[in-house]
Amino acid sequence: MKKKEKCGCGTNDKATSQGGCSAAAGQSPEDFDQLLEEQMLKERMGRIKHKIIVMSGKGGVGKSTIAVNMAISLSLAGRKVGLLDVDIHGPSIPKMLKIEDATVQSLNDVILPVEKAGLKVMSIGFMLRDRDDALIWRGPMKMGVIKQFLKDVEWGDLDYLIIDSPPGTGDEPLSVCQLAQPVDGAVIVTTPQDVAIVDVRKSVNFCQRMNMPVLGVVENMSGFVCPKCGELTEIFKSGGGERMALDMGVPFLGKVPIDPAVGEACDSGTAFVYHYSQTETAKAIERLITPILALSAEKSVTGNIETISNNKTEGGTMKIAIPLADGKLCIHFGHCEQFALVEADEKAKKVIGTIMLTPPPHEPGVLPKWLHEQGANLIIAGGMGQRAQSLFADNGIKVLVGAPAETPEVLVKAYMSGTLRTGANSCDH
Repeated sequence: MKKKEKCGCGTNDKATSQGGCSAAAGQSPEDFDQLLEEQMLKERMGRIKHKIIVMSGKGGVGKSTIAVNMAISLSLAGRKVGLLDVDIHGPSIPKMLKIEDATVQSLNDVILPVEKAGLKVMSIGFMLRDRDDALIWRGPMKMGVIKQFLKDVEWGDLDYLIIDSPPGTGDEPLSVCQLAQPVDGAVIVTTPQDVAIVDVRKSVNFCQRMNMPVLGVVENMSGFVCPKCGELTEIFKSGGGERMALDMGVPFLGKVPIDPAVGEACDSGTAFVYHYSQTETAKAIERLITPILALSAEKSVTGNIETISNNKTEGGTMKIAIPLADGKLCIHFGHCEQFALVEADEKAKKVIGTIMLTPPPHEPGVLPKWLHEQGANLIIAGGMGQRAQSLFADNGIKVLVGAPAETPEVLVKAYMSGTLRTGANSCDH
């Protein structure tokens, strides 16, 4: 009897004649490659819990500024965050984060995102040979690069991916909706005047046609609060975005007033919501993330309950971190050169040992996470802003401010004996 032959895939000739072998059935290599790409995209997006697109039907409304500061606020709240810039023709995210000179690296056909202050960032701006280069691309090319950013970038496990889209309802937001499924919703940015509202209403209609929830409307540049007297001046009127949201039956997230420091922060690449956290504008931006945080009932990886249990002292010992400059406590916390991490026995009230650590670059939210990883339970500082103190509390680290400029040994012994004298917070900003 003649032995049955098998094709390359291992399927016998009977199965082949019945169409059981995809190769023999006429499936092209292109179809197979497309199937693999779809699987890779699905797997990559499956590791991201929530995907949020920030969009507007009008240019110049501060959409990228809102996207950047929302991402930073989520990161400061202890979430794992990615920030994707899909504005192909006018990428501004690299400049706003002061990483425009960063070079994208690849490893085993995987693109590694640029990391800044806990954020994973990707933008076409990283790939331009010259910052002044103009990309003259049609829709299919733009969709191709957006697909590559979603499929080939090693985003890892994220709580949130914030996607900054260019103005309008064209190729870029449409590609995101089709490729990054499911998208949890859109944050739509507008300014108060009618000429902006007319175009922004189209963004709401776009979301409705795409069956994508509108998480809310942000009325940006809504009035100017004088930093000296506190008087509110409505430069571009006020309330247009709020009235539009009410009229179209979508949530209104709030008004964000004009602040000259926003422009300065964007140009210098500093995080406005962190460095100017006490301003009304920063507080308004921080409130915008409330509905985004509500998307997930899971606790933050650096929530109070978890981090405090992680940093419990064992055997009556604790670790005290002290910021130093020239061997003594640095009065201004953010300017320290080193940290002394002192291990002490609470019961015996004595120092067990001290190690000197060089801190990572001073960026929003970095030091609290870093000191938590070092096992610190307490920080003895000269001065520290309220926002920074809150971040350390979220990481289970107690902060003691107003300490004098002494050596770590003197400060710890005084603390253990209950004789440490503290004064006013010398750096409350």
